[in-house]
Amino acid sequence: MRFPLFVALRFLREGRLQTGLILAGVSVGVAVIVFISALIDGLQSSLVERTLGSQAHVVVRPPEDLPRQLRDEGGAAVNARIEKSVQRTESIDAWQQLAAAIGQQPEVLAVSPVVAGAAFAQAGRASFAVALRGVEPADFNRVVALEDDIVAGRFDVDGRQVVIGIELARDLGLRVGDKLRLSTAEVGAEVLTVAGIFDLGNEDVNRRWALVSLRQAQSLLDLPGAITSLELKIDEIFAAREVAARIASSTGLEARSWMETNAQLLTALRAQTASTTMIRLFVVIAVALGIASVLVVSVVQRSRQIGILKAMGASTGEVMLIFLLQGGILGLLGSLVGCGLGAGLAFVFRQVARTPAGEPLFVIDVTFGLVAWAALVATLTGVASAVAPARRAAGLDPAAAIHGE
Repeated sequence: MRFPLFVALRFLREGRLQTGLILAGVSVGVAVIVFISALIDGLQSSLVERTLGSQAHVVVRPPEDLPRQLRDEGGAAVNARIEKSVQRTESIDAWQQLAAAIGQQPEVLAVSPVVAGAAFAQAGRASFAVALRGVEPADFNRVVALEDDIVAGRFDVDGRQVVIGIELARDLGLRVGDKLRLSTAEVGAEVLTVAGIFDLGNEDVNRRWALVSLRQAQSLLDLPGAITSLELKIDEIFAAREVAARIASSTGLEARSWMETNAQLLTALRAQTASTTMIRLFVVIAVALGIASVLVVSVVQRSRQIGILKAMGASTGEVMLIFLLQGGILGLLGSLVGCGLGAGLAFVFRQVARTPAGEPLFVIDVTFGLVAWAALVATLTGVASAVAPARRAAGLDPAAAIHGE
């Protein structure tokens, strides 16, 4: 091993220009892989975080109330067209036991009972339709970290208090401590005090949500002791579909994952992943061709030296190992330089790409796992690229190579 390594390093030193050019090519290729991978991973994480910042990973609710189709005595449909009935607010009774059972599943991190329905928010002469949501603050905050997004007041819905979004507060001209009238079709109206104002970064949510206590929502929507849904947070967000399917089959309720309600986002994430994979593939191919071409030229230029080595007793395996080591060294050194260059590009991007408030657009981190993966791929690519030149060198006839035939 020492002899092939010594010769491989000697060949690389003798061809400094070729070695420098291929190292530059490998370094740039690895830098592109590291930077693009970190950029896309950061963008995807940011998109998912912003999307799921205002919603649960899985929502469990009662199944939709569908009408039955009338049939005659022979079983044939009387009327092929089914008119969808007006949906009343469906509820989950005895939800405490169900929530406890779901919460015991290993993938589930938090379960929050929610009472949701339509209401009107009024202040003075202004009136807006809102989505009334009754929650238990501690449980809800574990699913949707609303407490971190309070911009005024506090997340407190005890008693006759309400927490609203920043857009709704602006539309109604409300501040913390002001009175807000919430009215529903089921019961009537209640006058509540604004305890907090939140900003979840979603304009529709900021304009539509009005959060009250679970008991207050049950009273306003005429659902004593019941809830309309259970909202779940799970540990692996991309396993939400499987978790939802398992819960639906075991409970008989409807369970929908965020992947179903955000199908367009999921499609965009898959398209980004496919694009990143293609970029990586083409960069690896370019690096492999560069290393292979340099080593092929090296075999031609050093055929006489290779012939002398074989004549002096170097085995075919040792000659092959010389060029495989060259490919591996080029890949490893290029990957180390490229990882540093990619990390530097990521740092510059973080400093340049900022919001008007001076905050980074999204997190872009070059992780140890990404660096290790890029270094391994570059090194293996270097070794694989050297196989053909190594076999050609090993197949040279010593006498013919020495005499330049």
